[in-house]
Amino acid sequence: MPERIDSRFDILVHRSDELPGGDLAQVHELFGKTYRDANHEYLDKSFQTLNHVAIARENGTIAGFALGDSLQTNLPGLADLQTVTLGGIGCVAPEYRRQHLFGHLSQLATRASGVIEPGTRILSCGRMAHPAGFRTMSRNPTVVPQYEVPVSAWQKEIGLRVAELYDVSLDPDSFVVKGSGKPIGYPNINVDVPDTEWRVFERVNRDKGDSLLGIAWSPDAPDGW
Repeated sequence: MPERIDSRFDILVHRSDELPGGDLAQVHELFGKTYRDANHEYLDKSFQTLNHVAIARENGTIAGFALGDSLQTNLPGLADLQTVTLGGIGCVAPEYRRQHLFGHLSQLATRASGVIEPGTRILSCGRMAHPAGFRTMSRNPTVVPQYEVPVSAWQKEIGLRVAELYDVSLDPDSFVVKGSGKPIGYPNINVDVPDTEWRVFERVNRDKGDSLLGIAWSPDAPDGW
């Protein structure tokens, strides 16, 4: 599938602080088209926090974008530097959805720093305001949070460290990221989500811009996780 995506689209990965102004304007335009009540200040802050953005175009028209980053950093309770990926917001124009484009762009953005090596244990992180965005990560048995599964003291410490990397405020008991008081935006797409997938989001107030921090290890978690 990535080969088909790469052959169809013109994809470039930029440093977020080096994105040409015209491209930034197109990213904001797509964000506004794909989200109702799109919070452009939130998007601007993402560009300040995450170092890379991947943009796909077809025949010059922007089809999608995704922000992301990866780094090696100290995490509480672990002696060695750990590889952490930070997933960010992304959008895909309606006519290009369901073609695995967002996942491909997100992977390009998170790997652009070059710190991920084969065989590396990775802590993948993301902020989600809707269960559809959490669906893939939630299938990982190491994921935090999980519905009605208490968060351990160690997991809370790591969650707070990840929140520092995102420059956000986290409730370590629920892993809810406190919003700015305004919505991030509501995707202009209908996604069939069962009630069971909403349960872990029950303390997320989307109207105030809250989101859920999800973290999960691959290929496995450290001892004691």
